[in-house]
Amino acid sequence: MKTSYACFCTDIIHEGHRNIIAHARKLGRVIIGAMTDEALIRYNKFPTIPLEERIELYQSQDGVDEVVIQDNIMYDKVIAALKPDYVVHGDNWKNGPELAIRQNVLFLLEGYGGKLVEVPYTYNEQVKKMDQQLRERLAMPEYRRKRLRQLIGMCPVVKTIEAHNGLTGLIAEKTVVEHDGRFDQFDAMWVSSLCDSTAKGKPDIELVDMSSRLRTIDDIMEVTTKPIILDGDTGGLTEHFVYNVRTLERLGVSAVIIEDKTGLKKNSLFGTEVLQLQDSVENFCAKISAGKKIQLTEDFMIIARIESLILEQGMEDALFRAAAYVNAGADGIMIHSRKKEAGEIFEFCDRFREFDKHTPLVVVPTSFNNVTEEELAAHGVNIVIYANQLTRSAFPAMKSTAEEILKNHRALEADSRLMPFGDIITLIDEL
Repeated sequence: MKTSYACFCTDIIHEGHRNIIAHARKLGRVIIGAMTDEALIRYNKFPTIPLEERIELYQSQDGVDEVVIQDNIMYDKVIAALKPDYVVHGDNWKNGPELAIRQNVLFLLEGYGGKLVEVPYTYNEQVKKMDQQLRERLAMPEYRRKRLRQLIGMCPVVKTIEAHNGLTGLIAEKTVVEHDGRFDQFDAMWVSSLCDSTAKGKPDIELVDMSSRLRTIDDIMEVTTKPIILDGDTGGLTEHFVYNVRTLERLGVSAVIIEDKTGLKKNSLFGTEVLQLQDSVENFCAKISAGKKIQLTEDFMIIARIESLILEQGMEDALFRAAAYVNAGADGIMIHSRKKEAGEIFEFCDRFREFDKHTPLVVVPTSFNNVTEEELAAHGVNIVIYANQLTRSAFPAMKSTAEEILKNHRALEADSRLMPFGDIITLIDEL
């Protein structure tokens, strides 16, 4: 009997999947591939059920003879192992990044005479409703809040990009690229104090209060599903911080990062050019401990940001503080630097890993932006935050467009650099 193969990336089975199975069944024995979590999160949604449960779900479907694990988005290994007569897939992969997967499958099948069978994509009100329910489940606080910890366990590096409103949240949520046969997307979002303040036309001095920050978070959460890391500045007074921890946890935020400075906040990129005061180890540890004591779940993370290198207090001070903060209950350490090269970041990470193999390390490569994620991971980094690139790229583009309109007294000359609005609104889902 001939064999047909189809790969599933879903937590639910609807009419479209059953249609794929039915077509595959007409061709012979049906083998379904279950994509691993690690492969799924590089180009698809985060799974809401474990791989083992997905395998059981696929095996329970009428017409399925066998389920195998596919551990890569590309089909090289699974086709080499199975050599199926047919690969069956919906016809919705002929455009966009998924086209590379289709081309990969055609190339592999051509090598031994296998055939690709494409089934018309099924999309109706029932399928739409089920897809919407799955997205809503991913957005629920109890699912979203714990996802950062899950990602740290699954990814070499958790790729995080800033979002400061619903639209930038959608860019972080939906941007997927294929490059050299590798798919990638961002894993999490960083709600930056700097970018949130800038979007509101306010200075980055903790002037935007927590109520306003929470409205930004709510706008982003309403249209996205990925975990959120909040820039919590200094955390404020300990008595206030504990209430904010409880609020953030309830909303479904995954982590807050607080920096060990005190007094009127100044942006770290100013370094010692302006007066910035570092909090005492004792005070900051007390703040961390108070925050950990008040939270209700194990999901939420309080990450301590160390400013010693920024304030030129030296490597030994940074490492001493890191050990103290972890002992106080910090779930992660963020080490910051404004140097153009990553040497001192690498040194800190290497020395930290000598005495702490497990606590997650976070870096923000804004100044040392020539270093790759792979290089950072090799030094023990778990989370990389691209903290302000969307804001910084948007500002010059908008300013240039405004100048062009003023110079020409019309919008025609600016039009070539503008994205059609129809392309923008495709990001926005309709209920």
